[in-house]
Parts: sequence; C-alpha cells; structure tokens
Amino acid sequence: MDRHRRQGIGMTSRRTRERLAGRLGDAGIRDVHVLNVIRQIPRHLFVDEALASRAYEDTALPIGHGQTISQPFVVARMTEILIRHRIPGRVLEIGTGSGYQAAVLAALVDRVHTVERIRALYERSRALFRQLDIRNIRQRLSDGHEGWPAAGPFDAILLTAAPVVIPQTLFDQLAEQGELLAPVGSGESQALRIHRRVEGAIETEDIEAVSFVPMLDGLE
Repeated sequence: MDRHRRQGIGMTSRRTRERLAGRLGDAGIRDVHVLNVIRQIPRHLFVDEALASRAYEDTALPIGHGQTISQPFVVARMTEILIRHRIPGRVLEIGTGSGYQAAVLAALVDRVHTVERIRALYERSRALFRQLDIRNIRQRLSDGHEGWPAAGPFDAILLTAAPVVIPQTLFDQLAEQGELLAPVGSGESQALRIHRRVEGAIETEDIEAVSFVPMLDGLE
C-alpha cells in the first residue's frame, strides 16, 4: 500500500482524525479510550479511494454490494456501549463489511472474531487487516445467522445489520454475563437493543432508535 495512502494526507491526515474525534465527543461519546482509537485508525483506508476525502465526515458511505461503512458516531457509540462495564475478552462481530468496526474493537479487546457473507468484502477486509498489521482479528466467510460456534462462547456479540428477530443460534454462543448488542427491526422501525445473559436467562433493554441495513442470509 502506498505510504501516503496509509498515513493520510490533506483531508485524510491525523489532524483530520483529531477533528472527527472532537466532533464525536461533542455529540456525546464520552469514553476516552474509544475516542483515542478513532484518532488512531485511518478510516480513509476502509472506503473506496474516490471517497477518501469524505472518510472523516460523520456519515455512512457506500462500500459496494449494497452495504455501507457505518457512520463514525454509530461505530463509536456501539463500541462504547459494549465496553462500558468491562472490556470483553472475546467479541463476535456479525457483518465485517468494510472492517472498520472490527478494527476499532480490535484496538480495545483481546480478540475479535468477525463473520462476513459477501466474499468480496471478506477478502478486501482480510487484506486490509494484514496491511495494517492487526493481528487479533480472526475472520470467517459464512452466513451471519450461524455465528461462529466453534470459537464461542463470546463475552460480547455485535451485529452490524438488523435482523427482524435475533437468531437463537447467536444467543446460544453468548457467555454467562455476556452481552449481545444489535439493531433489531425492519425498515424505519429499528431499535438498538442490548441483551444480557444472566443466570442462563436473557434480559433485554432498548437503547435508542437506529437505522441499519437488513441482516440477510446466504453467501454472495
């Protein structure tokens, strides 16, 4: 990868990342560790080069195949929620997409397992993690509804696409005291919802209204 592409110049520079972190702090992100990670990770590498100048806007951007890289505030917010009580050791992400959310998590937790159903996105993010020398991410090309049973149980599970109903297979992979964070619903009626396993039972709490792409099945 070109050295300037990695480090960022102009609109993709460290100063630009600093401004983004400042805007996220003003918007309500309070965890200093999350904000520091946002400052460090070069988001422009996770989007098409033609969109690099927009990478540090607080907005979602297309990454092809009908998918988007999530708005930075959403990435930071979901990460902040997952680590607010403790740092989970093992996290399962359903929907690698661009790889940006996984990279943010990997800077904060011991191990990220991430599943992607679209081969082109899987291969692109895999190459990018290698180029960035991120070594604590494991990837799998698979239908996200299946999770990753062989690697579980997980201290936290994060969905980056919205199912109408959370698959039971994912709850089965959640460790005791673990939390599953997901957008749930369809169309414009979605809620970011956290589910906790407490003495074998699942407790649920709605956090806020959100809008995510739908969670689909099968491979592409």
